Amino acid sequence: MAYMRYTHGSRLRHGVCFAAVLKSNGGFHLMKRRTFLGTTAAAAIGGTLAAPRLSLAQNAKVLRFIPQANLPNLDAVVGTQYVVRNAAVMVWETLYGVDSKFVPHPQMAEGHTVNADFTDWTFKLRDGLKFHDGERVTSKDVVASISRWMVRDTMGQKIKASLDAIEAVDDKTVRIRLNKPFPKMLFALGKANSPMCLIMPERIAKTDPFQIIKENIGSGPLRFKQDEWVPGSKAVFEKFGDYVPRAEKSDWLSGGKRVHFDRVEWIIIPDAATAGAALQNGEVDWWENPISDLVPLLKKNKNISVDIGDPLGNIGSFRMNHLLPPFNDVRVRRAVMMALSQQDYMEAVVGDNPDLWKLCPSFFTPGTPLYTEAGGDLLKGKRNIEGAKALLKEAGYNGEKVRLIVATDVAITKAEGDVTADLLAKIGMNVDFVATDWSTTGTIRAKKDPVAQGGWNIFHTWHAGADCINPAPYTALSAAGDKAWFGWPKSDAVEAGINEWYAAPDQAAEKKAIEKVDVASFENVTYIPTGFFQQYTAWRKNVTGVVKSPFPVVWDVTKS
Repeated sequence: MAYMRYTHGSRLRHGVCFAAVLKSNGGFHLMKRRTFLGTTAAAAIGGTLAAPRLSLAQNAKVLRFIPQANLPNLDAVVGTQYVVRNAAVMVWETLYGVDSKFVPHPQMAEGHTVNADFTDWTFKLRDGLKFHDGERVTSKDVVASISRWMVRDTMGQKIKASLDAIEAVDDKTVRIRLNKPFPKMLFALGKANSPMCLIMPERIAKTDPFQIIKENIGSGPLRFKQDEWVPGSKAVFEKFGDYVPRAEKSDWLSGGKRVHFDRVEWIIIPDAATAGAALQNGEVDWWENPISDLVPLLKKNKNISVDIGDPLGNIGSFRMNHLLPPFNDVRVRRAVMMALSQQDYMEAVVGDNPDLWKLCPSFFTPGTPLYTEAGGDLLKGKRNIEGAKALLKEAGYNGEKVRLIVATDVAITKAEGDVTADLLAKIGMNVDFVATDWSTTGTIRAKKDPVAQGGWNIFHTWHAGADCINPAPYTALSAAGDKAWFGWPKSDAVEAGINEWYAAPDQAAEKKAIEKVDVASFENVTYIPTGFFQQYTAWRKNVTGVVKSPFPVVWDVTKS
């Protein structure tokens, strides 16, 4: 395992080691780390930077891109890391694809028929579909792919629970028969969040849904160059010559995905100063998520464009393991929530700019039709440190170590982990701060083992606002126990509210159901939202066609 433990007095962020903690009012607080980091990183970019030199990204047929984190694998069925999803959507396609208004459109499918009560669905594949190994895509591949996905995805599990049969009628036709209505089928098959219903060759789709696939062969516009993959350094995607795009204009995952590059190269640069220098020097073309500290400097460069990458933003996540002490006791989870300051988290993640963040006493995306703050009172108002200490005492917490897993190679999780370490110290919890990388975090968080055997108590992540608009794409909202997302929360009330939303006949009924879900999720403390924030993306001005999206869209992007 690639991790190490840091004491409170020594933290690493963006390659800078500094004394981060000072005694204050009987607790701890971080120094003005964003000011320190911004000044240090800006100085590194503006001055002489000791960094690996890349050749200038001058080839118009090659796009060089810095992703948000290292790419651990490409299986967006097994895992839910956004960096995996972002790679997977270039390599695989789905039967349907959602557009920027969250409307699903036929993608690999030519179309479908469905009966009046949404229990009998028939899909027909469009012509010209080939896998990257040259084999034709058939309905057997689709059946195997849907069957694997249904085991892991919350929407897929609902389909599986009422499934009478899924069958290949002929080489191009798939039929799904259910014993209960499921009107949201097209969205389920075309949604942009993981687990995604990616269509794979049958032999690959038969892989155990809890094991990562060993062959990365899709039918999308780009093929993965396994022979050039250097984990932690570089991943390469090559244009697939036999890909036949749809005639429609592309829009997120829908329409004609026309790629104008022979190669898309992901260059893994976890250090922000190094990444910023590479973009400034023209060694890379596009940086997915520059830290906000460096944005003023990047904006001054006449050759660089900077904008909000995704208008729907993100919700920060403080995720606890509901299976293990002390967070198997809801009183301990509530104690943390009553002391947690979303402002502290958001300013650590994106800085003091109020345009980039807002308080979010909700599990849903601000500004969207179903947004509600029902049940969120414990996150509002003055933080109650003494009340949290009293509730911990009532719950019987007695100084046991709490294992906090922090991915230090991702700015968001590193910042949140720092704030959490200080928060827990303030309320009297004994923190075991385990610094690791995002890839290893993905491995550790899947463990249900006791802490002594490599398990965990807390990890941090974030959820794209596009995934939090309603329960359908919202994997992290599930409270189905063993079938829920990492942390495995269980609440019958949450699940009842989600089921009520699925059955709602109109938006008014959906809104009532969502309010019940929000209240029950706060009562259960399924996880703790740490606030809503937006991130920048930055690219060289000779690159055109960059669109705002929850994931980097490379189709229809060009470079001069």
